[in-house]
Amino acid sequence: MSLQLNGTDGVTFNDGSEQWAAASPIGTKNLIINGNMQIAQRGTSATGLTGAGYHTVDRFLNNIAAAGTWTSTQDTDVPSGQGFANSHKLTCTATASPVVLAMMQSIEGQMLQHLKKGTANAESLTLSFWVKSNKTGTYINELYDTDNTRQISKSYTINSADTWEKKIITFAGDTTGTINNDNTTGLQLYWWLGADSTYAGGTLNTSWASAVNANRAVGVVNLADSTSNYINITGVQLEVGDTATPFEHRPYDMELARCYRYYYKYTDGASKGIGNSSNFTNANSFTFIDLKCSMRATPSLEQTTGTNYYINFSNNTADYFNNFNLWTEAHSEAVCIYGSTNLSHTQGHAGMMTTANASSYLAFSAEL
Repeated sequence: MSLQLNGTDGVTFNDGSEQWAAASPIGTKNLIINGNMQIAQRGTSATGLTGAGYHTVDRFLNNIAAAGTWTSTQDTDVPSGQGFANSHKLTCTATASPVVLAMMQSIEGQMLQHLKKGTANAESLTLSFWVKSNKTGTYINELYDTDNTRQISKSYTINSADTWEKKIITFAGDTTGTINNDNTTGLQLYWWLGADSTYAGGTLNTSWASAVNANRAVGVVNLADSTSNYINITGVQLEVGDTATPFEHRPYDMELARCYRYYYKYTDGASKGIGNSSNFTNANSFTFIDLKCSMRATPSLEQTTGTNYYINFSNNTADYFNNFNLWTEAHSEAVCIYGSTNLSHTQGHAGMMTTANASSYLAFSAEL
């Protein structure tokens, strides 16, 4: 039996039957990166969290403000039979009446132009995900348009404690407010887990409108009211249309490459190679690093610093030093770092940089 490609619609056999249909190229329908929580470059556990930041699972920010103390983990508790290996878990370790308690992901504006936001043809978006918590009740998801300060919120209910449940929420298209076609934040997706009257003191805004903080998370539970509380989330998919389709399981290497655009852990641990070096002066040694991919913007350097954390080998001598600096000529595809603390070597000679401590750590961040 012969077959032919039927444009972007699928495959048509010679008897006229259609075997399958695809709405979009494989790997692109989900606007969320790392929705199955499989990438965790920063580590699988972070404890004692009291402020906002990216702590474990890539691309998911824990937004914590006066919300007690939390542990964030890349967990192995997942819904059965769905093809997931990991979830993102937040566990309360000290209680509070939170100002803000949320998980969120930010999306670049240039990744969102096909939504046609701000036009008469604006596309609706459907969010689907799996969630599990000991605390039943009302939770809030929100889309926030940062370019136009507009937002829409929808509630969902966790019905059964300690049970994986799938939630599906559809957000109407917004005919007001075009998203900028650039590499800054266009939309933010929130999972509200607690809020004070600043964000929950009004009437929940369930249609697109100019943002009023008091209307963003009305009715949300307080997940920070007991050290028994936790929440797990996985299988997050945000896609065009008003129907949730099966989760798009992208290959690990594809998902990792997408995460590298925002965060790239270069090396950690002792005796790890960093790169060849050039002794620019007697006290400065430079190393150029090609990044894994074109990052969203010129990255900042993240590192652990301490006495004798790094080494420059040159002229048969190991010069230990404490930290690196990021050279001003860095850009989104390559960076130059240099050590300058305690170094003493011959100008113009070559060398090699390595780590020297189990806690040594170098990473580059261009997070939204």
